[in-house]
Amino acid sequence: MAQWQYVRLEPDEQTGGAVTTLRFDRAPMNPLDSVLQGEIREAAEQLGKDRAVRAVVVYGGEKTFAAGADVKEMAAMSYVDMVEFSGTLHASFTAVAKIPKPTVAAVTGYALGGGLELALCCDFRVAGDNARLGQPEILLGIVPGAGGTQRLPRLIGPARAKDLIFSGRHVRADEALAIGLVDEVVGADDVHEAALARMRRYATGPAMALRAAKQAIDEGLDTTLDAGLGIERTLFSGLFATEDRSIGMDTFVKKGPGKAEFVGR
Repeated sequence: MAQWQYVRLEPDEQTGGAVTTLRFDRAPMNPLDSVLQGEIREAAEQLGKDRAVRAVVVYGGEKTFAAGADVKEMAAMSYVDMVEFSGTLHASFTAVAKIPKPTVAAVTGYALGGGLELALCCDFRVAGDNARLGQPEILLGIVPGAGGTQRLPRLIGPARAKDLIFSGRHVRADEALAIGLVDEVVGADDVHEAALARMRRYATGPAMALRAAKQAIDEGLDTTLDAGLGIERTLFSGLFATEDRSIGMDTFVKKGPGKAEFVGR
């Protein structure tokens, strides 16, 4: 298993590692510099390939999720530098978004700029009641550059996204919940456990069907309805080649719904 400077993978003992936390820790506020970006990308790709891992928690620790990109690093960059840097940034976040398993961001403290954009790459977001979320890039004379202008409006709608991006203001946890930016708010000390609990429900689920469902939804959002229906039909039909489909249907016929013991194949 790869060893990183700022990232580590923490298997959940309750599920025997079927749920694993991708935890990043760079004092003091998890600045998303090029080193941390690269490590997050490598860890996300490893988790995506590991068949024993069925769901992923993305977590920045007890104090803060990520306060954004390293402004000091960016301030010294030229246009040519940023062309290369932005490619690395996009590759890192896309790797998280493409993890073919359920994912949740466990957000404590600040999730600003690139920090919020990283959280947006996950399927769900659980926030502590101390969370502050926002896209403050406009205050630096720039715009979000790691998916904020694209993923945020798809999640909360264009008008609300424009409000946050145009103003650069921070959103407290209660407002984030009200506008659909996060899915659950809990006490700050309970964020990681709540995120684990949300993912544990998928630890013994039909892995290939969950993968197909995520792919169908994500790819369907980026195309027409007719094309999305075609994606769904292809994935739906393909699941009839899986062992879990046979287990699920045979168990339903013999014992009723909700009693299947899936094997992840």
